[in-house]
Amino acid sequence: MSQASGIRGGAVHTGTRSLKMSSMKSYYDADPLVQYCVKNSLRLTDVQKRLNDVTLQHSRAAMLGAPEVLQLNSNIMQAIGAKKVLDIGVFTGASSLSAALALPPEGKVHALDISEEYTNIGKPFWEESGVADKIRLHIAPAAETLQKFVDGGEAGTFDYAFIDADKTNYDRYYELCLTLLRPGGVIAFDNTLWDGAVIDPADQTPDTVALRKLNEKLKDDQRINISFLKIGDGLSLCFKK
Repeated sequence: MSQASGIRGGAVHTGTRSLKMSSMKSYYDADPLVQYCVKNSLRLTDVQKRLNDVTLQHSRAAMLGAPEVLQLNSNIMQAIGAKKVLDIGVFTGASSLSAALALPPEGKVHALDISEEYTNIGKPFWEESGVADKIRLHIAPAAETLQKFVDGGEAGTFDYAFIDADKTNYDRYYELCLTLLRPGGVIAFDNTLWDGAVIDPADQTPDTVALRKLNEKLKDDQRINISFLKIGDGLSLCFKK
């Protein structure tokens, strides 16, 4: 998760809120069942583990995608034969690395972010993993990059999109990604539970309101099939019809 077109969630998230928000992610969640699940399922490479360790020392560590979420993304990519992927919100590059490792040699991950400072952290790990040539980094507001893909005639050519960026733009990213994906492609939204804030009627902050509206929209959107999972901080999987 990082800044696809602004500070995370459209506001500066610091200290208590960032840590609380990510409490359901396995690297913060001490629940013995969660730890049992990751102990008996995660298959991270040594490079992935070291990138996670470096990221967890970062002041914005809570923006790191839960490894169980990233692995599920990778598994789905391989299951559908994905070759062309969108990673919207790169942060230190763990999600891009996970996707690139899942793709065939000719595959390509288009990684969208606005922060060279954060994405530069991941680049040496991409190189060490031998997948740097599979990752094309786009440093610009994500909506602009996505629109360029549409305008460039790439509609219907992408297989998978992982959206883990500023929450108030989630719906905009969704519509653009839906245009860019082929039928049978998958859009995955991270943080759709927002540490439970989506079911707190007292929380009317812009991020929470945006996520709540998106969740309600996806439920009835007949352009997709959906699975809404309580994994990490909430993962919504949208399968384009």
